[in-house]
Amino acid sequence: MEGMAKTSTTTQGLRAAIERSGYYPALVAEAVEAAVGGEPMRSFLVHQETTFDQNEVRRHVTVLVLTGNRFIVSHTDEQAADTTSPTPYATTSTESVKLGRISSVVLSRVVANPESYAPGTLPREVVLTIGWGAVSRIDLEPAACGDPNCDADHGYTGNSTADDLSLRVSEAGDGPETVRQALAFAQSLSEATADVTR
Repeated sequence: MEGMAKTSTTTQGLRAAIERSGYYPALVAEAVEAAVGGEPMRSFLVHQETTFDQNEVRRHVTVLVLTGNRFIVSHTDEQAADTTSPTPYATTSTESVKLGRISSVVLSRVVANPESYAPGTLPREVVLTIGWGAVSRIDLEPAACGDPNCDADHGYTGNSTADDLSLRVSEAGDGPETVRQALAFAQSLSEATADVTR
């Protein structure tokens, strides 16, 4: 378990991971390195995802970086030629979030054969959800009382959920090393946010 908490935190390690993803590495690395600036990195995660949209294959890469003070998210998407551009293009965005703004770090693990689970066994997949208040979802439904004959308006009830980022990594689709990196990043981020609140 101790090995999970340690990830490569050098600029060279991040650049190598971006290059391994094979997705416009010069563009992605430049955007991420500009957002990180001169801060030393504590942890990072690079996740490349391919989706199928009708007859087109689209790729997307997400890079997460944890520094001593910030959580940095970078997304890069490719787009086919359209009415706004006669050639294919890519869009890269980065967001820098102060660690004190992170309100939740949720890690869901999917484990096969839980009855025979041994500590340290790699999950089949993990979903990392991070909230910092930029995006909130409100699920509403009509409120009701316990009286089945009541037809009064009781207003609405619901939940507000912050889920600014949700990232799914699976052993089958991304490989065991990416699952390990996701676990390590989640642990590093959880520890960092706990340190901020102390």
